[in-house]
Parts: sequence; structure tokens; C-alpha cells
Amino acid sequence: MKDRNFLDTVMEFEQQLESMQKQFEALKKFVALMMEEHQTLQMENHHLRTRLEEVLSVKIEGPDEPNAEEEKQEIIDVGEGYDNLARLYHEGYHVCHVHFGSSRKGEDCLFCLSFLNKQ
Repeated sequence: MKDRNFLDTVMEFEQQLESMQKQFEALKKFVALMMEEHQTLQMENHHLRTRLEEVLSVKIEGPDEPNAEEEKQEIIDVGEGYDNLARLYHEGYHVCHVHFGSSRKGEDCLFCLSFLNKQ
């Protein structure tokens, strides 16, 4: 009788361990997603701060040199869209029509590369 009770206890303990392992796997997935989102937000924050500094420096320099600002504007307008897409690709996002805006997770995408190499 005691052996049967002991076996039941061991089997119940095994089931509890399996349940905890499933919960632990779910927690690991959740933490991985949170870390990915955190990294993405940090990168976006860094780029926004950089862009803000650029905009503020242009506003400060703007009234003194109108010709230089016009030249900068012409240079930026020529390939600004392409440069933005290339920047997004290098930040880790798809720019192709298949997966636009989704995270590349460090892997190169042939669709994105062929799109960016068109001239």
C-alpha cells in the first residue's frame, strides 16, 4: 500500500514539474519578446533624439546662412526617400513589399536587397 501511495506522489510531482516547465517556456518567450521590443524602442529613441538634435541645430543656424540651407535642402531632397528606406533596412526592418515594416531579426532579405540595389 505504501509503495502505491509513493508512486502516485512521484507521478503527481512529475506532472507538476512538466506544468512548471511549460510555464517557464512561456515566460522565456515573453521575456524574449519584451527584450526585442525594448531594443527596438531604444533604437527608435536614439534615432529620434539624433533627428531632434539635427532639427534644432538647423533652426539655430538657419537665419544666418540662407544660401547654405537652400543647398542642404536640395541635397536632401534628391535621395531622401531612398536614404530613409536604406536607414530602416540597416536598423533591422524590412523595406520590401512582401514584409514591409516587420523586423528582419538580423537576417538579410533578398527582396529588400534587390529593391535597395535598383537605381
